[in-house]
Amino acid sequence: MAFKKVSQNISFAQKEHEVLDFWQKSQVFKRSIEQRDSKSNENAYVFYDGPPFATGLPHYGHLVASTIKDVVPRYWTMRGKKVERRFGWDTHGLPVEMETEKRLGISGPTAIREYGVAKFNEACRSGVLKHTKEWRQTITRLGRFVDFDNDYKTMDPSFMESVWWVFGQLWQKDLVYQGFRVMPYSWRLSTPLSNFEANMDYRNVQDPAVTVKMPLKSNVIPHGAQRLNSAESYHEAIDTKKDSPGSGPGAGFLSSSSLRDDSCIRNDSIEHNDCLLVWTTTPWTLPSNLAVAVGSKITYVRAKKAGDNQVYILAKGRLEAVLGKNAEILSEFLGKELVGQSYEPLFNYFKDNKNSFQVVESNHVTTEDGTGLVHMAPAFGQDDYEVCLKNGIDLVDPVNEEGVFDGTVSDFAGQNVKDADPKIIKHLKENGKLLRHDTIQHSYPYCWRSNTPLIYKAVPVWLVSVTKIKEQMVKHNESIHWVPSAVGQKRFGNWLKDAQDWSISRNRFWGTPIPIWICEKCGEKTCISSVASLEEKSGAKVSDLHSHFIDKITFDCQKCTGKMSRIPEVFDCWFDAGSMPYAQNHYPFENKEKFESQYPAQFIAEGLDQTRGWFYTLLVLSTALFDKPPFKNVVVNGLVLAQDGSKMSKSKQNYPDPNLVLEKYGADALRAYLINSPVVRAEPLMFSEVGVREVVRMVMLPIYHAWSFFTQYANIDGWEPKVGMKNAPNIKDRPEIDRWILSKLQSLIDETNKQMEGYFLYKVIPPMIGFIDDLTNWYIRRSRRRFWRNAADKGA
Repeated sequence: MAFKKVSQNISFAQKEHEVLDFWQKSQVFKRSIEQRDSKSNENAYVFYDGPPFATGLPHYGHLVASTIKDVVPRYWTMRGKKVERRFGWDTHGLPVEMETEKRLGISGPTAIREYGVAKFNEACRSGVLKHTKEWRQTITRLGRFVDFDNDYKTMDPSFMESVWWVFGQLWQKDLVYQGFRVMPYSWRLSTPLSNFEANMDYRNVQDPAVTVKMPLKSNVIPHGAQRLNSAESYHEAIDTKKDSPGSGPGAGFLSSSSLRDDSCIRNDSIEHNDCLLVWTTTPWTLPSNLAVAVGSKITYVRAKKAGDNQVYILAKGRLEAVLGKNAEILSEFLGKELVGQSYEPLFNYFKDNKNSFQVVESNHVTTEDGTGLVHMAPAFGQDDYEVCLKNGIDLVDPVNEEGVFDGTVSDFAGQNVKDADPKIIKHLKENGKLLRHDTIQHSYPYCWRSNTPLIYKAVPVWLVSVTKIKEQMVKHNESIHWVPSAVGQKRFGNWLKDAQDWSISRNRFWGTPIPIWICEKCGEKTCISSVASLEEKSGAKVSDLHSHFIDKITFDCQKCTGKMSRIPEVFDCWFDAGSMPYAQNHYPFENKEKFESQYPAQFIAEGLDQTRGWFYTLLVLSTALFDKPPFKNVVVNGLVLAQDGSKMSKSKQNYPDPNLVLEKYGADALRAYLINSPVVRAEPLMFSEVGVREVVRMVMLPIYHAWSFFTQYANIDGWEPKVGMKNAPNIKDRPEIDRWILSKLQSLIDETNKQMEGYFLYKVIPPMIGFIDDLTNWYIRRSRRRFWRNAADKGA
C-alpha cells in the first residue's frame, strides 16, 4: 500500500501536533537556515522582528502579526533565501515598572525611592520575563518558525551598549538638546511622554466645562514697560529649578522685570469691576492662572445678561451661546483695546507673581467655542507657555511629579489634579466667581500605558531634533513599499510632515540610562557611547549598564576640577525599540561587516498603531545615522476587535481564548481566517469563532476529503507515485479536464508568486480557495467515473 489509510474522522489540531513534533525532532527550522547558501549576502533575506513585552500573554493581535511574520519569511525560504528569524523582548519601560509596582504593593516614584531604586530595578529584572514560556508555547503552536533560543533582550548589556552608541552618534551630529517644554505628562507614571505616544489613545470622555468671572481692577496701562524678546530666561532656568517647601516644582523658574509695552489703545468705556468671562475644560489649572488672552482683531462686547446687572466682557460671536438671546450689548471694541488691563486673581496663591493677571494678546484665540477669552496657565499648556514667555510672565507650577497639588495651593494640597476638579468648582461657586458649570463630551488623550488621563506639564526634557532631518525622512518613506499603500502615503506620510522633535527622556528607573555626565561645578556635558569609554574615564569595571550600577560612577571634568555625574533620566523604551536593528547585533562592537552588508531589512510587519511607534522610531534613527530607510517592505495589520466591534477585554470575556481556538480548529484554520480578513489590509477585524469554523468547513475539510478520495482509489489500483508519474501520458495527450486543472494550478502558482512578491497577503487566499473549489466541486466530481475504472484501463 503506497499511501496510509486516511481516517474519516479528522482532528486537524491533533495532526498539527504530530507535524510540530516532527519539525522539532528533525530540526526543520534550523536546517532551513543552515542549508541555505551562507557565503553570499545576496542570498540573505533580512527580517526585523519588533520586540513585544513579556509582561502579558499573547492575544489575537499578536497572533495576526506572528502569522504575517511567519508567512512571508517561509515564502522566501521556499524561494531559496536564507532567512534568520530572532525573537526579541522589550524588557524595559513603563509596563514593566507598573507590573513591578503592583507586585510590590507600591505606587509612584516617591514610594520607589523609599523602597530603594536598586531593589526595585532588580525586581523588574526578575519579573520581566515571567510569561516567556507561555509566549513560546503559543507562538510555536501557531506554527511559526522563529528562534527563541537566540533571542535578544533590550536589557542585555550588549543591547544597551549599542543603544548608547546610537545616542552617541546623534550627540556628535548635534541632533540632541535639552529643552523646557510643555509635554504630554502621565501623572500615574510620573514622566513626560512623546507627542506620538500622546496620540496613541484618545477617548471620548465627559469633562467639566466652567465659565468663570474675573473682575477688572483698572484700565490703567503701565507706561515705559518693555517686553522680553527671547526665551533665554526660561531655558537658563532649567538648571536652577528648586523644590523648596511651599514653592512647588518649577515655581521660581523665571525672573523677569518686563511688564507691558505702552502702545496699546485704551478704551475708556471699560470700567472697574467689569468681569472678564473665561471658559475652560480643565478647572484644576485655574489656581495657576496668570493671564487672560484675547485676539487683537476679534470684536468683544460689554454686555449684561437678562436679569443680571453685572457687566461681562466676552467675544461678540459668543454672546448668545454664553449669555443667552436676551443679552444686552452696552458697547463694542476690538480685543487690542483690552490688552494690558489687569484683573483680580481667581485665587491668591500667586497674587505677587511678576507681570501676572493682565490681559495679553495671542493669535491662537478663536471664537469657535468658549468665550473668546482664554485662561493662561503657562505650566500646563504650550500656547500658554509661549504667550506668557513673550510677555515676561513668570511661570509657576504647584503640581508635583505625581500629579498632586503641593502646599502652595493650600486649599487643595495633597489632591490629585483631576480629583480636585469638583472641589475647585465648588470653591469658585461659593466665592461668587462661577457663572456657568456645564459638562462637555470631547476627545481627550489618555496614557496608553496606565489608562489614566494625561495632563500637559512644563518639564525639562532631552529631545532629538527630528525637525532637522524631517525632509530626509519624508524622502526615505517614499522609497518604502507599504501594504496597504495608503498607510504609508497618507497616515504615516502626513504624520512625518508634521513631526515634532522627539522627547526621548523618561523620569523613571528601569530602562537604558541616558549616557550623559554633567560636571557639578562648571556644567560641562559629556556623552559616553561605549563601556570601554566609561571604564577608561572612570577606572571602574562596568558589567551592567542599568542606573543602579553606573550612577555611582563619576570621573574628573576635563574643563575644571569638578566631578562629572550622570543625569538621572533613562531612555524612552521606544528609543530601545528604534535601535533594535543595530543593538540586536551589538553593532558596531560586533558583526559590523554582516550588519552593514545586510542593511536595510527587506521586510518588517506590525500593527497600525506602530505608525506612530516602532515604524516611526526606526525611520528617525536610520535617517539620522545612515541617511537611508531602515526597511524596504512593510505589511501593516489592523486591530482585532471582539465580535460586537468593541475592544477585546479579559474582564468582559468577550472573545474566545486563543489557545482553545487553536486546539479546537487548528492553527491552519485560524491563520487562513486571519490572512483572508480585513486585518491584513490595516482594517479592523471583528473576530468571530464562527469564521474560523467556516474555514474548516469550506477549506480544510474539502482538501482533506479530496486527499482521502485520491488515496483510497490509488491504493485500490496499486498506483505508486514514482511508477505512475513515469508512465503518465504527456500533458497534451491527457483529457481536456486534466489539462484544465493543471492550467488552473499553474495560474494559481503564478498568481501566488505575484502577490507574495508584492506582499499583498490579502490577495493570496482568495485564488487558493477558488482552486480548491475547482478541484473538489468540478474536477473530482466530473472525474469520479474515471477513478472508479481499473488503473490499467487505457484513458483512466
